[in-house]
Amino acid sequence: MTSTHPSISVIAPIYNEEGNIDLLYERIVRVMEASGESWELILVNDGSRDKSPEMMDALAAKDPRIRVIHFARNFGHQTAVTAGIDYATGDATVLIDADLQDPPELIHEMIERWRAGYQVVYAVREQRAGESWFKLFSAKLFYRVLYRITDVNIPVDTGDFRLMDRSVVRVLQQMREHNRFIRGMTSWAGFKQTGVLYKREARHSGETKYPLRKMIRFAMDAITSFSYFPLQIMLYVAVVLGFLALLAIPVVAILRLSLGNDFFGGQATTIIVVLLMSAFQFFFMFFLGQYVARIYDETRDRPLYVVARAENFADDPNRPSPLHAGVPVRNIAPTNETGDRA
Repeated sequence: MTSTHPSISVIAPIYNEEGNIDLLYERIVRVMEASGESWELILVNDGSRDKSPEMMDALAAKDPRIRVIHFARNFGHQTAVTAGIDYATGDATVLIDADLQDPPELIHEMIERWRAGYQVVYAVREQRAGESWFKLFSAKLFYRVLYRITDVNIPVDTGDFRLMDRSVVRVLQQMREHNRFIRGMTSWAGFKQTGVLYKREARHSGETKYPLRKMIRFAMDAITSFSYFPLQIMLYVAVVLGFLALLAIPVVAILRLSLGNDFFGGQATTIIVVLLMSAFQFFFMFFLGQYVARIYDETRDRPLYVVARAENFADDPNRPSPLHAGVPVRNIAPTNETGDRA
């Protein structure tokens, strides 16, 4: 299996998933062996603090099709997915979460669509089990707002669970922005895309890796990466407030002449107007700061991630070097157990 590159690369980011790893492996093996395709499973350890790293290494030791990447620390879900994409060499690449909410069995249908000529096959969540009303409502709202304010056609109710042709993967390998939104980047790349419906199951084990704080940051990354709407709306608000100010001048003059100076004798109105204007200013300054912070992230030009160790990669002579894969060498540094560059 290691003498030629696989037909399908399956990528699963891992962060404290000790209760899911073994079952994930079993279901992936069952699905991929039934597909008749050659394959590899790339597990990316995103700084897990439980037994996940040991379990991943044990799988790699018994099955050479299991490739393991260990980050030096936690870099985040989207970055872990990126590392898997950087290392993948399959003719097609499948992204899937390790919590088993996305059923590996759907990969069969994705492969069929890919063989039919589609270069991106994304999974559309028809139902979402085991999630709170707030999570369902906020997710539904987020995807529809994002669809409205971006120029890129990002399908609603989709996650990272998808199959991508090698031509799409090569494009993503060249996109090195730090605040990443993989599903948006995939849509931006274009190519022939289609969706498959599925029912998302409840998490098999463990806790969600996207609490409210991370959900908000994820939404900010998505919006600032693919839309200038928060900046553009400042103009509309300025025009409306300017119009109201111009309209208020004759209104105030008429009221003063007809009702006398006592009508505006207090300062309450002025204070309210100043507070309202300040609120608008600070709100838009926040969004402006988000864009500036992301510019700062890009100008620092730091590696997206640091790999402490990688298993089952060095024995593949057909795996392209980082440079040939279109990925800066500094972003991929797999080492063997002695610390030498693999």
